[in-house]
Amino acid sequence: MPRYTDASRERVRDAVDFAELVGARTELKPSGPRRLTGLCPFHDERTPSFGIDPVEKLYHCFGCGVGGDLFGFVMATEGVDFGEALELLADRSGVELERTSEDPGEAARRGRRERLLALLERTAAWYVRMLWESEEAAPARAYLAERGLQEESLRTFGVGYAPSAWDKVLVGSRRAGYSEDELLAAGLCLRGRSGGAYDRFRRRITFPLADERGRVVGFGARALGADQEPKYLNSAEGEIFHKRQQLYGLHLARTSAARAGRVVLCEGYTDVIALHQAGIENAIGVMGTAITEEHARTLSRRVAPTLLFCMDADAAGQAAIAKAAVALQRDRQGELLVVVMPAGADPADVVVKEGPDAIRRLLGAAVPYASFEVTRALQGADLGSLSGRERALEQASRVIGGLPEGVLREDLIRLVSDRIAVSPQLVASAAAGASGQTNGAGDARGRGRTTGSSSGALSSGGARTVLDRREQAERAFLALCVALPEEGERQLAKADADTLFSAPRTRKAAGYLRGRLRSPAGELPRDDEELARLVAELVVRAAEMQASAQDIETEALQLELAHLERDIAAGRAAGDGGRVRELAGERQRVLDALRHRLH
Repeated sequence: MPRYTDASRERVRDAVDFAELVGARTELKPSGPRRLTGLCPFHDERTPSFGIDPVEKLYHCFGCGVGGDLFGFVMATEGVDFGEALELLADRSGVELERTSEDPGEAARRGRRERLLALLERTAAWYVRMLWESEEAAPARAYLAERGLQEESLRTFGVGYAPSAWDKVLVGSRRAGYSEDELLAAGLCLRGRSGGAYDRFRRRITFPLADERGRVVGFGARALGADQEPKYLNSAEGEIFHKRQQLYGLHLARTSAARAGRVVLCEGYTDVIALHQAGIENAIGVMGTAITEEHARTLSRRVAPTLLFCMDADAAGQAAIAKAAVALQRDRQGELLVVVMPAGADPADVVVKEGPDAIRRLLGAAVPYASFEVTRALQGADLGSLSGRERALEQASRVIGGLPEGVLREDLIRLVSDRIAVSPQLVASAAAGASGQTNGAGDARGRGRTTGSSSGALSSGGARTVLDRREQAERAFLALCVALPEEGERQLAKADADTLFSAPRTRKAAGYLRGRLRSPAGELPRDDEELARLVAELVVRAAEMQASAQDIETEALQLELAHLERDIAAGRAAGDGGRVRELAGERQRVLDALRHRLH
């Protein structure tokens, strides 16, 4: 990963609208002079405990303890490292990043990759022109219209047409300065038996395949002629394109999916486009029906907690759903639902023939994956024979055995009992026996995320710790310092952090904040997550405060009083009466000052 200058990082920080960035994940509302609050995107909750400071661009959840700056937010929500988060934000905000010194080999590889991406982008734009401007593409336009796809939607997805000639891309790209080697590496050309190159995609509708940043990395292409094989042709695996990582339309669906907390997974390109056209903009597609572990990690950690399978109702589609669930269960922490499609129909068919409301009703009626699997087991069994009923009971029990006690488990037990004409007790017993050896279906039911209360924080290892009263008071004082930076700087300058702060975390935070109260997020260390999280919490707390200089003075006196009480206790334990009397006098001075301020 290349290294970028600090100045580049700060330009990105300044350019990003943090409220808009976070608002794509959760609805935010004003709460205090400079704080926005919403439901935490990192854990399930009903009462908002998550807040951001849109000026300092820091976030903190008082429920689960997560927090950090805008780069940390992107790292957590997109599942990327710091460099990738910086690049994503730079792309979105239009900031050009400046690199520090770069290894010559790395610079050469980066330069080649950028040229290949530019070549692919150029070719995608040319394919779009061919679709809408060439006479040869008339059958392609007719096919897409029959599928109910409108020009605006097709242009949004960059759908194009590759003409039937053997060398259009080859010749045009050479004229633009690209080499034959680059065309082969980008997957746009193939080498023939005679050694010459020719266009890979010909007489096909092209669907550009983009990475998560929206950059074209390859193509899927549908044949128009009955004599063409295969029906769908993809870019070859190479330097840029990796089929196992590809999810069609993800760059367009990510924001809607994050806001909705749900992503709709389809099989085909036209299904995804049709759903977006119908206003369902959280739809994405897989290349065929296979879901890889790379897909599962992306869907689980970067997109949305709830996934709706919206695949064809045929046997192949149902088998694909079952295989996909096994891959997804390893990484997902949300819910897996299945959209029950009409027989013989795909999502695009429903949108075209019955309208957007019809597909929305189907999505709204999606069933838990466990229900789908149990129903599938019952429908595929010969319930008229004893062996068929035994097989159905065995398959359904493996699914039910993986479910926790609850309404869904009880409903499925009753369903199986009714369909195979046995007692609910027998089904429950069979499920209990299968619970120790459940297959993917049971485990794929979805796992909820943890919740927490606002009285704790997360340690660096992620475990919850309850703050004692002293540390809560120390955090309150530091938040006041952030809220009133001028008075806060004066207080921190005269404070002895080693004695005033009893907790190592607040002592470190006080040392970091001294001299940085006017821009506490500017120099957060990337290698100290605990400090970054605590500073974020203090800034978010401060953004809600309407404080005065007297409040800081009062809180400082409270901390000094607590420090004196600790020293007096230590003096008594050591039998040092003279020291105790001296400290008692200091304590009385602080108490008098506190009474004066409180009155």
